[in-house]
Amino acid sequence: MTGYGQARYEDDNYSINVEIKTLNSKFLDIGIRIPKAFNDKEILVRNLISEYLERGKVSMILEYTNKKDDTAKVNINEKLFRAYYDKLKSLSDSVEAKSEDLFRMAVQFPEVIETIEDDSNRESEWEIILPVIKKALENCNDFREKEGAVLTDNLKIYIKSIESNLEEVVQLDPLRVERIRARLNDNLKEFVTREEIDVNRLEQELIFYIEKLDISEEKVRLTSHLNYFSEILNSKQSMGKKMNFMAQEIGREVNTIGSKSNDAGMQKLVVNMKEELEKIKEQILNLL
Repeated sequence: MTGYGQARYEDDNYSINVEIKTLNSKFLDIGIRIPKAFNDKEILVRNLISEYLERGKVSMILEYTNKKDDTAKVNINEKLFRAYYDKLKSLSDSVEAKSEDLFRMAVQFPEVIETIEDDSNRESEWEIILPVIKKALENCNDFREKEGAVLTDNLKIYIKSIESNLEEVVQLDPLRVERIRARLNDNLKEFVTREEIDVNRLEQELIFYIEKLDISEEKVRLTSHLNYFSEILNSKQSMGKKMNFMAQEIGREVNTIGSKSNDAGMQKLVVNMKEELEKIKEQILNLL
């Protein structure tokens, strides 16, 4: 969701510059800075941004300059100025203070000088500004699409790495079970005499113990999750939230395999898968 877009327009009468920056966010969070003269267009701009950008912390800055000699009309509220001045003069005299700066102070009081802006051309000016904003949004989207293509390639590499480790887990699993069975038998031979063994009970306990270590279902579910994640990556729609959910599901199966493995070689493969999964989770934050 990180992105940047800029667009400019300039002619003899106007200079317009629009910059849009986006950062990662679970929701669409829009911040807008536009000239005061166009404050009434803020809702329109917010709606426009939401049409182009689905998620992210969005910051938009609109810089606008009217080059035409449209000097703003100024009105001085003489009655209010005199009231301020007289009051200041009275206070100054009462404390025998100097009064040289009273004029400057009274002029600077609120609403003494009012600027009357001519907004008769605001709509026609907005018709020039609006396409510039749209162009900046398009450029921002293009930037994010290029970023997304790079991230997608990285995610495919990480998923492929997890799949490779899972294939090794599948190959190692039968050997792991045999090693566990052999280890249990060796321990029994060392600490228990054959006369003390109830063979039927021992077989039941071995089956129960090995079933607790069985990862057949986890292997099937993890394979399914990885395949579905790859399908999501190839989708043209916004799938960031779905990817995040699937990453959690992948993590759940990997953790279960790790807790059941009871084998150093398989634990190493699980650590590798967890490492790749952390990379995936980090990159998903940048996707819509």
